[in-house]
Amino acid sequence: MGAVPKLLSDSEISTRLKTLKGWKHVGAFIEKTFEFPTFMEGISFIGKVARVAEKEEHHPDIHVRYTTVTLSVQTHSEGGITEWDLGLAQAIDRMLGEGAKGKGGRKG
Repeated sequence: MGAVPKLLSDSEISTRLKTLKGWKHVGAFIEKTFEFPTFMEGISFIGKVARVAEKEEHHPDIHVRYTTVTLSVQTHSEGGITEWDLGLAQAIDRMLGEGAKGKGGRKG
């Protein structure tokens, strides 16, 4: 992956998030919540995210609450948001095709 990129400013994060549907700046993370019709569809989605994360060599924190999956991304070594995090968010959205619907999910 190379040298760790610098932390982004709040304004840089805000500008970049305008191009990422459903991602939000929450503290030292960017986050997106996905909703699924069933628990197993959410778990299947996590497997797809894991493959993208391995390819990108950057891994999100994943929170599962029944049919809702929230991804939280930061560059842990830097304690905040870098280009790596935005790149992972873009890669996840590409994996989903045109991006998320509604809250960022596949439900509805």
